[in-house]
Amino acid sequence: MKQLILFFGLLISNYIACQTVTISGTIHDFETGESIIDASIYSTKYKIGATANTYGFYSLTLPSGDSSGIVFSYFGYTPIIKKIKLNQNVEINIQLKPRVTDLKEVVVSVKKLDDNVEKAEMGVIDIPIQKIRELPAILGETDVLKIIQLLPGVQSGNEGTTGFFVRGGNGNQNLVQLDEAVVYNPNHLFGLFSTFNTRALNKVTLIKGGFPAQYGGRLSSILDISMREGNNQKYKVEGGIGIISSNLTIEGPIVKNKASFIVSARRTYLDLLIKPFLPKGLSTTYNFYDLNAKINWQITKKDRIFLSAFKGNDHAAYTEASSLNYGINFGNTTATLRWNHIIGPKLFVNTSLIHNTYIMNLSTIQTKYFAQIYSGIKDVNGKTEFQYFANSKHKILFGGNYIYHTFTSKGKTDKIPKDLIVTSLNTNNTPERYSNEFAIYINDQYTISKKIGLNVGVRMPGFISKESKYFAIEPRSTLKISIDSSSSIKAAYTVMNQYLHSVASSSASLPYDLLIPSSNITKPERSQQIALGYFRNFKENKFETSVEMYYKTMQNQVAFKEGTQLLEQTNIDSSLIFGKGWSYGAEFFLKKNSGKFSGWVSYTLSWTYQQFKDLNYGEKFPYKYDRRHALSVVGTYELSEKWTLSADFVFSTGGAYTLPVGKVIVSDGGSLYDGVYYSYDQRNNYRLNAYHRLDLGATYRKTRTIFKGKLPMVSEWVFSIYNVYSHKNPYFVYLTVDPVTQKPQAKQVSLLPIIPSVTYNFKF
Repeated sequence: MKQLILFFGLLISNYIACQTVTISGTIHDFETGESIIDASIYSTKYKIGATANTYGFYSLTLPSGDSSGIVFSYFGYTPIIKKIKLNQNVEINIQLKPRVTDLKEVVVSVKKLDDNVEKAEMGVIDIPIQKIRELPAILGETDVLKIIQLLPGVQSGNEGTTGFFVRGGNGNQNLVQLDEAVVYNPNHLFGLFSTFNTRALNKVTLIKGGFPAQYGGRLSSILDISMREGNNQKYKVEGGIGIISSNLTIEGPIVKNKASFIVSARRTYLDLLIKPFLPKGLSTTYNFYDLNAKINWQITKKDRIFLSAFKGNDHAAYTEASSLNYGINFGNTTATLRWNHIIGPKLFVNTSLIHNTYIMNLSTIQTKYFAQIYSGIKDVNGKTEFQYFANSKHKILFGGNYIYHTFTSKGKTDKIPKDLIVTSLNTNNTPERYSNEFAIYINDQYTISKKIGLNVGVRMPGFISKESKYFAIEPRSTLKISIDSSSSIKAAYTVMNQYLHSVASSSASLPYDLLIPSSNITKPERSQQIALGYFRNFKENKFETSVEMYYKTMQNQVAFKEGTQLLEQTNIDSSLIFGKGWSYGAEFFLKKNSGKFSGWVSYTLSWTYQQFKDLNYGEKFPYKYDRRHALSVVGTYELSEKWTLSADFVFSTGGAYTLPVGKVIVSDGGSLYDGVYYSYDQRNNYRLNAYHRLDLGATYRKTRTIFKGKLPMVSEWVFSIYNVYSHKNPYFVYLTVDPVTQKPQAKQVSLLPIIPSVTYNFKF
């Protein structure tokens, strides 16, 4: 560790000694005042450049001397070229104007699309919101997770399984952040919609390998999402009305050029839509809402404050006349207060205070038995990060964060009383568990030469609770070697630790997960991942291809003991067992970036296993997220200036689950199962049916004026069909007994048939 600190110290000393000048400032949208994330700054003389950070701040260090042309640009905006004398440090704040010409014609000229080849990054995908809105709009809603689930290495759950799953991990092994606040369940509508309203978002980044040191606390992926800041020039209203959901966004200046706000809300009424399609004896209801709000204030040229908040909630119920009922409520609430400060032309700091909560309340009744589950978590988080832009070859990030966790988890399983009255689970007297999680880190992006790039860092996390203490060191590194101007080979190695655990139900019935912290019994999960990839672009980056192979090991995985019954339990740790897991596979990606027809094909071949000493006779078994094949085909076609057609097709192998191979009837054998005990031979011995569906969409856009030509307005009709051939994809499987033969049967529950949709969007 001492050698690493000395290494970085020598680097910084070398930077200071160099005779250079620094051009720095911020880059914003001329029409809205929004920060332009990842805007490019490029020296035409020295052929080197930089990019703006999450808050629009940039820093470009050049050799001192004569003047140089500096180009400021970003996709969809008119570039600005300035001639700058390189005799002293200079601060230049830029406002880029959106282009009025066809955006498709300037994709290559404005911003090179070879970052996937040139950057020392692996498994990192930036998804601009503008691009998300061009891709297929399913159920009338362009959606972040809808796009992410179609990428290589990422799988959606079976219909009804919330979350997304990356390289063999579970949903809780993804760190999902909205303006730095953790969102523990980022889904609405059983994963069909995400929690995030696209109209309120600015940027989305997915990291599934080669993790930079500033991210930690999860094993599988990072989904980093930032909200829009609001228009500080004029008021805008945007909304949509559909048969599934409606939304409304209002934004505008509080003080012109200094402060702005944005408020965005969404509500669905899917339960009314699917009611006519349901068979007799079956009733289901589902609705959700979410609300985003944000204000920002430019206090001085070097200081800016942001306050953002989010709240979302889901309610669902399912009733089948024969034997099954369930209800579920869950929701997230977050708030983030941030302070940006520009210390100097090369040094930027962001300090944040964050509060977030998540609760999940589930109840189910099957034949003579019922189960109730409650899980909640509340976090208070403080973090500071410094960004040092040494020169065009080096960017150093260092900082730390501290989180105070409060957990509540409780569960109950029992036989329905004779009076048929099931008492609700009392959560008021549930004991709370407290813990402290913290980390410090340093990360260096270093371009060694034109062919070799290195992204190296180290993160040192820790976790302290009443009964346990854990500390770790997590090295991170990604190496890029260019073969030629259009292809490269990359390799990455990452160590991650996770102190929060999601314990999944082990039965084939209604799936649920409990969140618990590490303890002296439940030790932190730990992973090591190595990855190797080949990246190549064709025809001036019009086509993008990649092949990535990975191998990941996971220690201290958790599961319930066999036959666990949550009889009003609060000490969940005593019902757990611990083992290991591993996942490996290959991911293939072919993408067409420009032209009237664009889209991609994604295919993942993977294996995921777990092994517990006290499960499955100690033998390995396929994990519930083990799916051998996952295929996604996505395409959009611009039929004309007004019409855009879109489609996607998804196929994946069914997930693994456990079913008994027989039953034993014992007289007076116990109250819970009425003397009926099921016999199991193997863990996850069956698979759900394969998941596949086809979605189609068409969008009609028109620009016109209202109020006698005084107010321009963009209107949009979105037509879509979800699950075109109405395939009955599995939500979950439950056990019942045939009333005639008295033999056990496994029944599949499917929720979403073909769903046509029409949405009207407007913006003025």
